[in-house]
Amino acid sequence: MTKGVRTRAIIILGVMLLAVYGIIGLPKSMDELRKNIAENIKLGLDLKGGTYLVLQVQVQDALKAEADRTMESLKEDLRKEGIDYAAMDRNDPTTIEEADSIHINIRGVPVDKTGALRSLIADRHPSWILTPVSSTDYRLNLRPTELIALKRDAVERTQQAIQNRIDGLGLTEPIVQQRGRADADSEILVQLPGVDDPARVKQIMQMEAMLEISEVRGTYPSQEAALAAHGGVLPLNTKLVRASSRSGEQGETWFLVSRTPVITGRDLRNARPGRDEFNKWETDFTLTKEGARRFARFTEANIGNRLAIILDGQVRSAPVIQSRIEDQGRITGAASQQEASDLALVLRAGSLPAGIKYEEERTVGPSLGADSIRQGITAGLVGLALVVGVMLVYYKGAGVNAVVALILNAILLLAIMAYFGAVLTLPGIAGVILTIGMAVDANILIFERIREELRAGKGVLAAVDTGFNRAFLTIIDTHVTTVVSCAFLFMFGTGPVKGFAVTLVIGLIANLFTAVFVSRTMFDWHLGRQRQVTRLSI
Repeated sequence: MTKGVRTRAIIILGVMLLAVYGIIGLPKSMDELRKNIAENIKLGLDLKGGTYLVLQVQVQDALKAEADRTMESLKEDLRKEGIDYAAMDRNDPTTIEEADSIHINIRGVPVDKTGALRSLIADRHPSWILTPVSSTDYRLNLRPTELIALKRDAVERTQQAIQNRIDGLGLTEPIVQQRGRADADSEILVQLPGVDDPARVKQIMQMEAMLEISEVRGTYPSQEAALAAHGGVLPLNTKLVRASSRSGEQGETWFLVSRTPVITGRDLRNARPGRDEFNKWETDFTLTKEGARRFARFTEANIGNRLAIILDGQVRSAPVIQSRIEDQGRITGAASQQEASDLALVLRAGSLPAGIKYEEERTVGPSLGADSIRQGITAGLVGLALVVGVMLVYYKGAGVNAVVALILNAILLLAIMAYFGAVLTLPGIAGVILTIGMAVDANILIFERIREELRAGKGVLAAVDTGFNRAFLTIIDTHVTTVVSCAFLFMFGTGPVKGFAVTLVIGLIANLFTAVFVSRTMFDWHLGRQRQVTRLSI
């Protein structure tokens, strides 16, 4: 054996040892061996079982929030421009079908201010179309393009928030993707492999986690008492928020707070569970630099006043500001460590821009996966046996070379998937079977090239060398075109299609190593053992 062949053999041995270790680890028993394989080769929902959910994003919530923000901004603009009005409100679409009807009503605008109102809307609120209803009343409707964009944005942001929350749970390769057109049904598909009890996951996904920290302007025992204290009309830029049952307030309590919060969930840098001075669970949070500067200025100027921590429209706590606070805060009232951890998780992941409704829920049992695995393995073994038989009969001794390369290819494929945490699905098994065909195809290209060179009268060593060199570019060409096709499948395909594409690409990468490097080394090792090379079993 020459030094070059010995070096390549050591490299192949090292790679294969790493591959085997990636699949089975260092087991001390058969039970541990099976456990390691199960942990390293991650299975998808169709093989492992789990939970399948279809969520419908309530896009009308996002549109109503946009209308509310526009109303607040418009009121301030009208005040600055000296344009009087009697009332301003919006309609309340309650279903997705009604979402497109969102509009804002402005009533009692003086006739002589019509031009000023039109100019103001055109300059500062171009997303809205102003339509007269009467000489003094007007209606604002969203432009169709803006309406579509807002709905699409609501679905995409909801999908991202749900993805972040699920990722925070540490689940293995969940699938979160839109189902259908982004601007149509607004449905999101969620697949959670290995999750048999989805109750906690559903609760975490459904939490809005809208955090606001606002200045407290007053506390009242009821809404009626708050309105009565202000002559039936709340002060400008304020709102009433009810205290949560976990806030520690005695009896029903309503807080009059500033409508513009000092801090929102977007100002959070981190959140984590913790314990207070009474050893009760709470959720501690840290603010961003900008949020900390803003919070520090506010708390320093309002020492002795109360500050409301509002979560999902309810006051969770309203502490008195004792001193300047910079980047730390806490939300009390958690009943357990899990509740504190879940709240921290959703705060880190971000709030939902719109509510969600569960349209469909299915629990896929592992028995279905076992059947799929068994049938897939059977198909793979039958295909492998036929391929091995044909290669041994047709290519004789060289067929052994191809079979060994094929087996090493399968081991490398599984090892790469294990190391990178890729998930094996039923379409992925189809990709493995197709990889077998691609691997054999590469060997056939090489063997036929060698045969051509032998028929042309070249010596065995020269024929092998020329056959590998000429076939290499063809193999690269076929593999690159297939990888490009897989890239498009991964970019535009759904979860199962992506699983097929990933498995096939990994198999192709492994095939370049086995069909060219390993196979060439085996030929060189075999021929190097012979003193005089006169024939080749091919």
